[in-house]
Amino acid sequence: MIDAKTKEIVALGRRKRASARVRIKPGSGLFVVNGRPVEEYLARDTLVQMAVQPLETVGLRQSYDVRAICMGGGLAGQAGALRMGIARALVENDENARGTLRAEGLLTRDAREVERKKYGRPGARKRFQFSKR
Repeated sequence: MIDAKTKEIVALGRRKRASARVRIKPGSGLFVVNGRPVEEYLARDTLVQMAVQPLETVGLRQSYDVRAICMGGGLAGQAGALRMGIARALVENDENARGTLRAEGLLTRDAREVERKKYGRPGARKRFQFSKR
C-alpha cells in the first residue's frame, strides 16, 4: 500500500510474536527502527544482516530509506519481521523483484511459534522421569 501523504510504500511483516510496520521510499540507504539506527537497535551483526537481506538480494541497499516500527517478541523475531516487511514492500514497489525474493524464501511467512506449556508437565513436551516403583 502506498501512503498518500508521504508517498512511502507501507508493508507489514510478522515472525513469531513480533510484527513490523515497514515504510520504504527512494533515498540514500538510511535504515531506522523505532527511531534508532538499525545497527544500534538490533545490536547483533547477524540480526542486522537478516533485516537487510531483501535489499541486498535485489541490490538496492543504498537506494531506499527504510523506517520501521517493531512491536512484540524479541530481537530475533523482530529482525525476521523486518525482513518480511521489507520484502513485501519491495514487491509492492516493483513486481519484477517477486521472483528473486521468492527464490530466497523472503516472502514466505515463518509460522513457527513456541508451543505452550501443558499442565502437569515441566514443559511443552518434556515429561517427569518415569519411576516403575
